[in-house]
Amino acid sequence: MRTSARKKAKELAKLLRSERPDYVYLKRVFYYLRHELEVEVPHAAQKLPDVPTEAEMQRYYEVVWRTQRLQDALIIKTLMYTGVRVHELINIRLADVDLANCQIQIRAGKGGKDRVVPFPLSFKEALAGHCQQMKHNAAEYLFESSWKRKYSERGIRSLLQRYAQTAGLARSMSPHKFRHFLLLWLKKQGLDDAVIQPYSGHTSRQSLEVYSKLTIKEAQEEYNEVISQFPIK
Repeated sequence: MRTSARKKAKELAKLLRSERPDYVYLKRVFYYLRHELEVEVPHAAQKLPDVPTEAEMQRYYEVVWRTQRLQDALIIKTLMYTGVRVHELINIRLADVDLANCQIQIRAGKGGKDRVVPFPLSFKEALAGHCQQMKHNAAEYLFESSWKRKYSERGIRSLLQRYAQTAGLARSMSPHKFRHFLLLWLKKQGLDDAVIQPYSGHTSRQSLEVYSKLTIKEAQEEYNEVISQFPIK
């Protein structure tokens, strides 16, 4: 039968009192104690992301296209093709768009890290036309509202949800749904994690190893091979 936790704590306190322990010391002691006793720290099971189906994405974009609101369509396609997070999207400047190489520089993304994301060649003409118009309007950001200000995260979320309601989708359509859809779709096409992770912006130890094994040029070559089959044109 186990000794009660309170009683065991008192026994340990007698052993440790002479050490005059502070919080950091106790934290290290119990860290090593867990290892000595081979006690694993339990982690909550990760919930699978809610990912739209291809049919839902096609239905959604058909509604977007019928409205003929060009900037809305470009915002949504940028999310679809690049998988950027909403705070990254609204902070893309015109100077960050590299039309020659079909790439967008993401600055200070998650964890404050910079990275490069690709977009397909088929998207280049539409994006180039939009960039030219925004430059003519003396804009700083790739996407700005009619008040010549960059969008807010709330504004983008509201925009996406309006189209979801018009399309009659049962699920909500947050910016992260587009991200999940793209990354899962690329995975289904057989792209290795080493290709996907530099674009996703994940900062796990495994993803950091990717950068030493794969160049952005090699990754984009594989992206270009499959993105032409993307279900949304």
